[in-house]
Amino acid sequence: MTGKPNVVLIVADHWFGSLLGIAGHPSVQTPTLDELSRNGIRFTKHYAENPVCLGARRSIMTGTTPRTHGDRVFNPKLPMPDGIPTLAQTFRDAGYQAYAVGKIHVYPQRDRIGFDDVILDEEGRPMFGVHDDYEAYLGDAGYPGQGYMHGMSNNEYAYRPWHLPEETHVTNWATREITRQIKRRDDRKPGFWYVGYRHPHPPLVPLRSYLDLYRDIPIDKPWVGDWARDYDEQVYTVKARMVRRFKHNDQQIEAARRAFYALCTHIDHQIRLIVGTLREESILDDTIIMFTSDHGDMLGNHHMWAKRVFYESSACVPMIIQGREDDTGVGHHRVSARLTAHQDIMPTLLDLCGIEIPDTVDGVSMFSDRSHEFVYGEDGENGHASRMVHDGRYKLIYYPVGNRRQLFDIDEDPREMRDLAGESGHKADLERLTEILVSQMYGSDEKLISRGKLAGEPDREFHPGINRTLYAQRGNQWPLPPTSDKAAMVWYPEDFPDSETSMD
Repeated sequence: MTGKPNVVLIVADHWFGSLLGIAGHPSVQTPTLDELSRNGIRFTKHYAENPVCLGARRSIMTGTTPRTHGDRVFNPKLPMPDGIPTLAQTFRDAGYQAYAVGKIHVYPQRDRIGFDDVILDEEGRPMFGVHDDYEAYLGDAGYPGQGYMHGMSNNEYAYRPWHLPEETHVTNWATREITRQIKRRDDRKPGFWYVGYRHPHPPLVPLRSYLDLYRDIPIDKPWVGDWARDYDEQVYTVKARMVRRFKHNDQQIEAARRAFYALCTHIDHQIRLIVGTLREESILDDTIIMFTSDHGDMLGNHHMWAKRVFYESSACVPMIIQGREDDTGVGHHRVSARLTAHQDIMPTLLDLCGIEIPDTVDGVSMFSDRSHEFVYGEDGENGHASRMVHDGRYKLIYYPVGNRRQLFDIDEDPREMRDLAGESGHKADLERLTEILVSQMYGSDEKLISRGKLAGEPDREFHPGINRTLYAQRGNQWPLPPTSDKAAMVWYPEDFPDSETSMD
């Protein structure tokens, strides 16, 4: 091969690392991703430093940690940081054409963050004053404002089949748009194409055909660690995350997981059309394909749902790379336990394309001689904050409220069933990772440290509050709703019987 390779970066939403057939999952059907894995390399320990949409995507698009890009709290009105070149802009500066389709989740929403153009899907967020391209498509197709008339919410786990014709589903739309961009490329220049699939992020509205596909496939049950069985033994923020568990009976949990897997398989099958388009355009052998997700979803595991925690189902995500034909660096039929993170995506793709990596990048190429001694994760700056240190085998999770540490041996216990923090045989591992944790804390975290040791904050009781918005339920969006400064949702609705102030 001569010249620069093309790149297709596929980013799903809420897809956790073990949710692949090739990873041994007992239920989910992912034939395309399984084949891409065999065609290249799969990294089994790839982590979101901030396991929530905005912070994770900032790391992907800048090659930086939350400390550098400035968002560990989910700030929906924070622009991309000045002075830090994005992945797209770096490709364009190297002579690439760069196009994005789907969810990129930036502010202002029409910020192209270095792409030549962005064909945008913003999941129905007109409160920011933007009418996105998917909504425009629905209007042109005769369904203006009906994208959420299925009645399901973006952040909860009721489900039903998609309510409009199959071709209008956002997964199909994103695939059509990215394949069209590939077809209309300038073939004198290499291409960087990004597609952001919004699913399997709720709302859980799979096509009926994909629900039918799972009709005769037994659905696995959530796993619950020994440490997670007793609600009363949990610290404040873990209790807040567990409250949702008690809203679902076993039948509803199984149905939610089935619908979630159906959304995954739909995406998997649509990726086949991207591969087919590359093949028919005679550029497949000269194209790098990377698949990942912004973060995962607890999906009932350890009695929790959604993200913003550092357990494997939330923080560990897929990382699959298929290289150019005869690329011995990427190889094929490879599985790597190398510790990697979202900050590494930008330098990895630039490295594979022979493009100089900007000095602003914190991450390292997954194919370089350098690797991470540890990955530091951080979410929140309030009562629900949590932190992580992972050294490639042992993972420390820290909750400041309650000053609680947990320790897991991910090699021996990938489902985190046994908390080792209180075991004398692992005291040295716990203290070693704690020292690293303290060394990485900054800003508002400094108040959690006393004389070089973790002090945290006193624990307190979590009092479940009312969920008036149904986790930010959308409505009839035609005519367009007015712009609004009202917060999109409250992550952990809470009641304050003792006149406490909310920490959310």
